[in-house]
This record gives sequence, C-alpha cells and structure tokens, in this order.
Amino acid sequence: MIETIAVYALPVVLAITLHEAAHGYVARHFGDLTAYRLGRVSLNPIRHVDWMGTIVVPLAILIASRFAGASGILFGWAKPVPVNFYALRHPKRDMMWVAAAGPASNVLQAIIWAALLKIGQSFDFGYPDAIAAVATAGIMVNVTLTVLNLIPVLPLDGGRIMFSLLPERLGYRYARIEPYGLIVLVIILVADTQNRLLGPVTHEMTRLVAKLFHIDFEA
Repeated sequence: MIETIAVYALPVVLAITLHEAAHGYVARHFGDLTAYRLGRVSLNPIRHVDWMGTIVVPLAILIASRFAGASGILFGWAKPVPVNFYALRHPKRDMMWVAAAGPASNVLQAIIWAALLKIGQSFDFGYPDAIAAVATAGIMVNVTLTVLNLIPVLPLDGGRIMFSLLPERLGYRYARIEPYGLIVLVIILVADTQNRLLGPVTHEMTRLVAKLFHIDFEA
C-alpha cells in the first residue's frame, strides 16, 4: 500500500492542481483577473490543493481498490479556480476555452509522462522500475481525469464546453441544471462502478497515447 501511494502521489497532485492552474491562466488571458488576484494563477500545487479532494478521496479510492476489491474510476479534485463569467471579454465563447484548458493540461501531462516512459524503455542506462511505475501512473491518472472532466454535465468542464457550444437560448436553459449536476455525476459514477461506460473511453485514449510513442505498458 505504501508503494502504491508513493507511485501515485506525484501524478495525482500534479494532474489535479495543474488542471486548476490552467483554468486560471486561460481566464486571465481572456480578461478575468479574479484567479490572478487571489494568487491562483500559479504552478505551485500548494495554492490549489484541497486536502479532501486532492489527498483523502484519491487515497481512499486507491486503498479500496487495493484491499476491498472495489473497482471504479480514480476521482479527485482541487480547490476550484474562481472564474467571473462576466469579466471575460466574450463570456459565452471564452468560457469554452477556459473550461477546455483543464482537460487539455491533463492530455499534455499524459503525453509528457508517456515520453518519459518511452525514454526509459529506449535507452539502457539502468532505468529504475520506480520511475517507470510513476510514469505509467501519470498516464493513467491524466487520461482518467480527462475523460471524467469531459462528461457533458455542469459543473464539469465538459458541461461548460457544452454550454458554450449550444445556441444562446438553449445554452442558458441548459445552465439551469447546474445545481443538480453533482447529483447527476454521482449517479453516473455509481451506475458505472464496473467502468462499462467510462472504461472503454479511458482504455481507447490510453491506447492512443501508447501508440503515439510506441510504448507498451500494463494499464
């Protein structure tokens, strides 16, 4: 169990906190300085860590998966970066890019971890198994968070993107379901405890990352 925590600790913290930082950077680019003024436009994980969502919940899932035989998607969150919708230059359009920045950061991190794994597999210089394990965990964690966050349910990033893509009137009607979004998400996750819905998408995305770098690893 200690080994599992050690392997996943860095990928999980980076994946969740850099996801939130990316929202802040893009929001600032489009004119909303809210996160910047609060010190949230930062690559310092401490500024984004939510002890429950970033540490306790992912750790509990790992422990359950290890000892209780439970299955399911690795889930966690950081302190949400505050975004003032109306401070954006073009609120409805710009929100799509602010929302997409989070999953995009996870895709980028998955690619970086895959590149690190490829380097280790390509050169014979005593590549430690521990680094390979961390790189593999980094791929899996970031792919999982990408897929999870792109579910088109508010307040997830996928829901924000959906809101921006919908026609004006329909988009604002869609936004009204946000107060119930977390309930919908919990229902989805509970119904998908065996990864029947999210599992195939996660697997396919992982396969594409592996194919990009011609690497072979056990997910």
